[in-house]
Amino acid sequence: MVQTAITPFPNKLNSPLIKKRINVLQINLGKRCNLACSHCHVEASPIRTEELSLEICQQLISLISNFSEIKIVDLTGGAPEMNYGFKPLVESATLAGKQVIVRSNLTIYFVEGFGDLPEYFAQNKVRIVASLPCYLADNVDKMRGNGVFDHSIKALQWLNQVGYGKNPNLILDLVYNPQLPTSEKFSLTPEQTNLELAYKTFLQEHFGIVFNNLFTITNLPVGRTKLHLERKKLYSSYLQFLELQFNPETVENLMCLDQLSVDYLGNVYDCDFNQMMNLPAKTKNGEILTISKLLAADSLDLIGEVQTADYCYGCTAGCGSSCGGALV
Repeated sequence: MVQTAITPFPNKLNSPLIKKRINVLQINLGKRCNLACSHCHVEASPIRTEELSLEICQQLISLISNFSEIKIVDLTGGAPEMNYGFKPLVESATLAGKQVIVRSNLTIYFVEGFGDLPEYFAQNKVRIVASLPCYLADNVDKMRGNGVFDHSIKALQWLNQVGYGKNPNLILDLVYNPQLPTSEKFSLTPEQTNLELAYKTFLQEHFGIVFNNLFTITNLPVGRTKLHLERKKLYSSYLQFLELQFNPETVENLMCLDQLSVDYLGNVYDCDFNQMMNLPAKTKNGEILTISKLLAADSLDLIGEVQTADYCYGCTAGCGSSCGGALV
């Protein structure tokens, strides 16, 4: 692919992205994880120690309790289950009548001290969004580590046993991520509906596993994906590829429009990718936003425009990409 300058993302838009009414609070509890996946935009691993503090956890519980417009509390990490404050946040959000989403790597259930999680999730009617970047063992282990596929299959079977994917109140969703590119033969995620059918057929026939939805998520050039692309000298050409696939129909459905993303220090961002790239959300007066400022103002509506960067092309390419999968 011939190298050309990337059009700055804001120049692709007809107008700035204006923040809508907030209904999703996504919390990244920290970078502690039992895995170190090759595509992880958080760059989480077992040797990372950054995690939520008691003070920030209490502020988040206040936020969840005080604002009825928050409908979904989305817990991520790292492995969110390994980081301080996980169960207090689950229980506070459940008590406040929010839908709780946990983004789980599945293998955490086999780590000592975390074997109660499937039953705990079922008791609290937590919606599980589980990473399974392929339904073939070799592809999963290449991205996530040896033996991860087998543990993931056992975890999914365990979740089925406690009712996930079967009980309408126990939702189990899977996430597909493409393999990291090794050449300029780039491709977008497959069409979500057809891939979901392929996943469901394969997992049912080979392992007796059922689940609700498949979400296809594009690898954004952030975190370890960015480092991989830079090592392969593919970073600029991948961005150019994403720009060429820009689909304006995705813009009105972008996840950053109606969510707040919070890090373990209490800083606020428009999305998890901005969080990892240290691009904070700003008030209408240009001030950097924190949880404490939201609480002091007694308002979630302090942000004017969504902060954007060139990696936003990843969310707007093709059918689009979000924490809930394709956008169109």
